[in-house]
Amino acid sequence: MPELPEVETVRRGLQPLMEGASITRLDLRRPDLRFPFPPDFAMRLQGRRIDALARRAKYLLMHLDDGSVVIAHLGMSGSFRIEQESETDQPGAFHHPRSKDQKHDHVVFHLSRPEGEAQVIFNDPRRFGFMLLAEADTLTAHPLLADLGVEPTGNALDGALLSDMLRNKKTPLKSALLDQHLIAGLGNIYVCEALWRAALSPKRLAGTIAGKPGKETVRSRRLAEAIRTVIADAVAAGGSTLRDHRQADGSLGYFQHSFQVYDQEGSPCARLSCTGVVQRIVQAGRSTFYCPRCQR
Repeated sequence: MPELPEVETVRRGLQPLMEGASITRLDLRRPDLRFPFPPDFAMRLQGRRIDALARRAKYLLMHLDDGSVVIAHLGMSGSFRIEQESETDQPGAFHHPRSKDQKHDHVVFHLSRPEGEAQVIFNDPRRFGFMLLAEADTLTAHPLLADLGVEPTGNALDGALLSDMLRNKKTPLKSALLDQHLIAGLGNIYVCEALWRAALSPKRLAGTIAGKPGKETVRSRRLAEAIRTVIADAVAAGGSTLRDHRQADGSLGYFQHSFQVYDQEGSPCARLSCTGVVQRIVQAGRSTFYCPRCQR
């Protein structure tokens, strides 16, 4: 499933085209994806202007001029494709390949802008993605968004906040970091990478890095900084992809070439002072990659 940097890359790729554009027509080529489309979905979007394209965790939020918001999720295999004149772009760069097979084109936004017409096409072979409607003034109370934690971007996530979040938690540190009620949008790849950067074991109890209320510890500060920087680096690199999948501007996502531990089982630890070897273990059904020598 795409992680936050991939979704943010998609948002940035779509934003220049979609913000300010009018939806002249919406084609729904099936009645549902993971969930049925909202009643009269195509009719309600027709003629609306897209005022802003935002993101919360792994959700894309399309704010329309009538106060409604399209909540879109890529699911496991979803992607957006831009078709404009003779050009075709696929915003985002993914760790796993995205489909361009037109038989999986399920939603088509026909857009009008002063510069010309364009189409934004949602393709989803496995149909685990979805599009729902909400109202902007009640968006934060929506069941999908109401209980999400802090974003792992900007300065909101700092050592003191992370310490308070994890105090007295007896779950493994990696499991706690994947809890969307604590940190929104943080996924498996980037938790592994952040823990390596912070030199913390994914197996240690989460509460062991916490300190006094409102106070950071050396470990909580180090981990908060590692989370923020690994997400920022991944977004700057265009997400993670092992295949040639281009962003809207034609550039590629190369962050996968910077993976220090994720998917590096059996490789020497990349930390210069370490002689360890990256291992893979399974935690809560997910692969965890780490160096048992320097991550304590």
